[in-house]
Amino acid sequence: MVSPDDQELSAAIHDADSPDWAVRAASGRRLAASDKIDEVASVLHRLLLDTQNTAVTQETAEVLLARKDTAGLRCVLLARSWASETWTADEIQAALDGDPDWMTTEGADRLIAQLRELTADEDAGVCDEAQRILARLRPREEWARDSESES
Repeated sequence: MVSPDDQELSAAIHDADSPDWAVRAASGRRLAASDKIDEVASVLHRLLLDTQNTAVTQETAEVLLARKDTAGLRCVLLARSWASETWTADEIQAALDGDPDWMTTEGADRLIAQLRELTADEDAGVCDEAQRILARLRPREEWARDSESES
Protein backbone atom coordinates (compact mmCIF):
# COMPACT_ATOMS: atom_id res chain seq x y z
CA MET A 1 0.00 0.00 0.00
CA VAL A 2 1.26 3.46 -0.91
CA SER A 3 1.53 5.90 1.98
CA PRO A 4 -0.20 9.30 1.83
CA ASP A 5 3.24 10.97 1.88
CA ASP A 6 4.35 8.94 -1.13
CA GLN A 7 1.10 9.80 -2.94
CA GLU A 8 1.67 13.52 -2.22
CA LEU A 9 5.26 13.26 -3.45
CA SER A 10 4.14 11.44 -6.58
CA ALA A 11 1.49 14.09 -7.28
CA ALA A 12 4.04 16.89 -6.79
CA ILE A 13 6.46 15.20 -9.20
CA HIS A 14 3.64 14.85 -11.76
CA ASP A 15 2.67 18.52 -11.28
CA ALA A 16 6.25 19.61 -12.00
CA ASP A 17 5.51 18.94 -15.69
CA SER A 18 2.34 21.05 -15.78
CA PRO A 19 2.03 23.69 -18.51
CA ASP A 20 0.64 26.04 -15.82
CA TRP A 21 3.41 27.98 -14.07
CA ALA A 22 1.39 28.27 -10.85
CA VAL A 23 1.04 24.48 -10.66
CA ARG A 24 4.78 24.07 -11.28
CA ALA A 25 5.55 26.67 -8.58
CA ALA A 26 3.28 24.85 -6.09
CA SER A 27 5.02 21.61 -7.01
CA GLY A 28 8.39 23.23 -6.36
CA ARG A 29 7.24 24.42 -2.93
CA ARG A 30 5.93 20.97 -1.98
CA LEU A 31 9.01 19.12 -3.25
CA ALA A 32 11.42 21.62 -1.66
CA ALA A 33 9.78 21.04 1.73
CA SER A 34 9.91 17.24 1.35
CA ASP A 35 11.89 15.02 3.68
CA LYS A 36 12.94 13.05 0.60
CA ILE A 37 14.93 15.85 -1.04
CA ASP A 38 17.57 13.46 -2.38
CA GLU A 39 14.90 11.45 -4.19
CA VAL A 40 13.45 14.53 -5.90
CA ALA A 41 16.68 16.49 -6.47
CA SER A 42 16.55 16.15 -10.26
CA VAL A 43 12.95 17.45 -10.37
CA LEU A 44 13.86 20.34 -8.06
CA HIS A 45 16.82 21.15 -10.29
CA ARG A 46 14.53 21.30 -13.33
CA LEU A 47 12.06 23.56 -11.48
CA LEU A 48 14.84 25.87 -10.31
CA LEU A 49 15.92 26.24 -13.93
CA ASP A 50 12.35 26.69 -15.27
CA THR A 51 12.67 28.45 -18.61
CA GLN A 52 9.05 29.57 -18.84
CA ASN A 53 8.49 31.53 -15.63
CA THR A 54 10.89 32.87 -13.00
CA ALA A 55 8.18 32.62 -10.32
CA VAL A 56 8.73 28.85 -10.39
CA THR A 57 12.45 29.43 -9.83
CA GLN A 58 11.88 31.99 -7.09
CA GLU A 59 9.33 30.02 -5.09
CA THR A 60 11.27 26.77 -5.29
CA ALA A 61 14.53 28.48 -4.24
CA GLU A 62 12.91 30.32 -1.34
CA VAL A 63 11.41 27.15 0.15
CA LEU A 64 14.69 25.27 -0.30
CA LEU A 65 16.53 28.03 1.58
CA ALA A 66 13.81 28.19 4.25
CA ARG A 67 14.69 24.57 5.13
CA LYS A 68 17.83 26.03 6.74
CA ASP A 69 19.81 22.92 5.89
CA THR A 70 22.80 22.18 3.72
CA ALA A 71 20.78 19.97 1.36
CA GLY A 72 18.45 22.82 0.43
CA LEU A 73 21.28 25.30 0.01
CA ARG A 74 23.18 22.78 -2.11
CA CYS A 75 20.22 22.42 -4.51
CA VAL A 76 20.06 26.18 -4.96
CA LEU A 77 23.83 26.51 -5.51
CA LEU A 78 23.82 23.66 -8.01
CA ALA A 79 21.04 25.32 -10.00
CA ARG A 80 22.85 28.68 -9.82
CA SER A 81 25.94 27.03 -11.30
CA TRP A 82 23.87 25.59 -14.18
CA ALA A 83 21.74 28.67 -14.89
CA SER A 84 22.37 29.75 -18.47
CA GLU A 85 19.57 32.29 -18.76
CA THR A 86 20.39 35.63 -17.15
CA TRP A 87 16.93 36.05 -15.62
CA THR A 88 17.07 32.57 -14.05
CA ALA A 89 20.55 33.19 -12.61
CA ASP A 90 19.38 36.58 -11.32
CA GLU A 91 16.29 35.06 -9.67
CA ILE A 92 18.35 32.38 -7.93
CA GLN A 93 20.92 34.96 -6.83
CA ALA A 94 18.13 37.19 -5.51
CA ALA A 95 16.80 34.30 -3.42
CA LEU A 96 20.28 33.66 -2.03
CA ASP A 97 20.95 37.35 -1.32
CA GLY A 98 17.47 37.92 0.08
CA ASP A 99 17.51 34.97 2.46
CA PRO A 100 16.31 36.52 5.75
CA ASP A 101 18.86 34.46 7.69
CA TRP A 102 21.56 36.90 6.52
CA MET A 103 19.89 39.45 8.83
CA THR A 104 20.68 37.60 12.07
CA THR A 105 24.05 36.66 13.49
CA GLU A 106 22.89 33.10 14.13
CA GLY A 107 21.49 32.73 10.62
CA ALA A 108 24.50 34.29 8.92
CA ASP A 109 26.88 32.11 10.93
CA ARG A 110 24.90 29.00 9.92
CA LEU A 111 24.88 30.02 6.24
CA ILE A 112 28.63 30.73 6.30
CA ALA A 113 29.30 27.35 7.93
CA GLN A 114 27.15 25.60 5.32
CA LEU A 115 28.87 27.48 2.49
CA ARG A 116 32.26 26.50 3.87
CA GLU A 117 31.11 22.87 4.01
CA LEU A 118 29.92 23.09 0.39
CA THR A 119 33.31 24.35 -0.82
CA ALA A 120 34.35 20.70 -0.52
CA ASP A 121 31.30 19.34 -2.38
CA GLU A 122 31.83 16.67 -5.02
CA ASP A 123 30.19 18.90 -7.67
CA ALA A 124 32.54 21.58 -8.99
CA GLY A 125 29.63 23.95 -9.69
CA VAL A 126 28.45 23.79 -6.08
CA CYS A 127 32.03 24.35 -4.85
CA ASP A 128 32.49 27.34 -7.15
CA GLU A 129 29.20 28.96 -6.14
CA ALA A 130 29.92 28.49 -2.42
CA GLN A 131 33.41 29.97 -2.86
CA ARG A 132 32.02 32.88 -4.91
CA ILE A 133 29.55 33.81 -2.17
CA LEU A 134 32.14 33.45 0.59
CA ALA A 135 34.57 35.63 -1.35
CA ARG A 136 31.97 38.42 -1.41
CA LEU A 137 31.58 38.37 2.36
CA ARG A 138 33.73 40.34 4.71
CA PRO A 139 35.02 38.20 7.54
CA ARG A 140 32.76 38.47 10.59
CA GLU A 141 35.80 39.60 12.58
CA GLU A 142 36.01 42.71 10.37
CA TRP A 143 32.31 43.46 10.97
CA ALA A 144 32.84 43.24 14.73
CA ARG A 145 35.98 45.38 14.58
CA ASP A 146 34.29 48.03 12.41
CA SER A 147 31.20 48.21 14.62
CA GLU A 148 33.35 48.57 17.75
CA SER A 149 35.35 51.43 16.22
CA GLU A 150 32.13 53.24 15.27
CA SER A 151 30.84 53.11 18.83
